Amino acid sequence: MLERFYRELLNFLHRQVNDRDTAADLAQESYARVLAVQHAGRPVLDVRALLYSTARNLVTDQYRRAEVRRHESLDAIDEPDQLLAPRHLQPDEALGSRQAIAAYAHAIDNLPPRCREAFVLHLIDGLPQAEVAQRMGISVSMVEKHVVRGMLACRQCEHDLGAGQGGDARREG
Repeated sequence: MLERFYRELLNFLHRQVNDRDTAADLAQESYARVLAVQHAGRPVLDVRALLYSTARNLVTDQYRRAEVRRHESLDAIDEPDQLLAPRHLQPDEALGSRQAIAAYAHAIDNLPPRCREAFVLHLIDGLPQAEVAQRMGISVSMVEKHVVRGMLACRQCEHDLGAGQGGDARREG
């Protein structure tokens, strides 16, 4: 009984998908599903209607799968259209940042111990100079001198980094 609808269903599917082979595959799958329903013992009142309904659902599923798979090649996308990570996460920038941090840390580490302590307490830990002086048992004037010496070391480090970059590239952004 099902065989009499095959040509009709095949032509219908061919009009839907515009490809004879795909239409034949969809027709075969439609028949297989309808036969599975019949073999399961469920009553089918209108075999033709079930065949067409199943075929339409299969065509819809095929279009959905094709849409999911459809995408542009990443190589085909123009560079300005590509989504870029924020500048600080770009590999070159991240490497440069790590190198700059290491250079500043090295400059601070090379300060004399008391100078380094005053500099770190004031600029890194954010303590007022008077509190740094009290903690270290030195005058506020001496704390100021230590902080200035640390700042000079950092400026020299910044200058050295800029010279290594072909100018003052560190200050951008």
